[in-house]
Amino acid sequence: MNERAKELFSRGLTQLGLQLTSAELGKFYLLAAELAKWSRKINLTAIRGDEDIVVKHFLDSLTLLRVIGSKGALLDIGSGGGFPALPVKIVRHDLHVVSVDAVEKKIIFQRHAARLLGLHHFDALHVRGEELAGTYAGHFDWAVSRAFSDIPTFARMALPLVKGTGKIVAMKGRGGKDEVHAAERPLADLGLRVDEVVEFPLPISGDARALVIIERL
Repeated sequence: MNERAKELFSRGLTQLGLQLTSAELGKFYLLAAELAKWSRKINLTAIRGDEDIVVKHFLDSLTLLRVIGSKGALLDIGSGGGFPALPVKIVRHDLHVVSVDAVEKKIIFQRHAARLLGLHHFDALHVRGEELAGTYAGHFDWAVSRAFSDIPTFARMALPLVKGTGKIVAMKGRGGKDEVHAAERPLADLGLRVDEVVEFPLPISGDARALVIIERL
């Protein structure tokens, strides 16, 4: 990671109220290098360049820490190259993270990154979200996704996988609140409701972000 990107990351972490250890920072630097290396060979992500990786992958993923705890089990559906799953796991050591994507090469990268970074209790699975209920029914404290699908589709997939008190968190950009209004009736039909919409600007870029927190009625 170049020095400009490191400086942006430091500023962004301050804006998020996070203070990382030198070991955690080192893992982020290593993850950025591996992501850039693999992306030259296979299409892991459309986001290239150290500065964009820092802002649009790392800091964006870490905004999730506003609404999740430090222990328990978290499911990331449609995680792509590992976001938000990998950054969250680097910072939340005690979380058990299960990261799911339907594209095998992206899961292979995540497994490689988790080994390289020494992340324990991090499972990357090459499956579709719909296939998880047999193994993980009622297992997770949080099910999250970042721009994976519309809210009702994601909630329908996540519902059987979260505990009775579990939360479903959709990470959205500009227009997130409008999408929430459109989703209210389909969510009610599933026995769900929107508990809270947390809106904020993404550090450094200022782009609009929203965390949509959904729970059972």
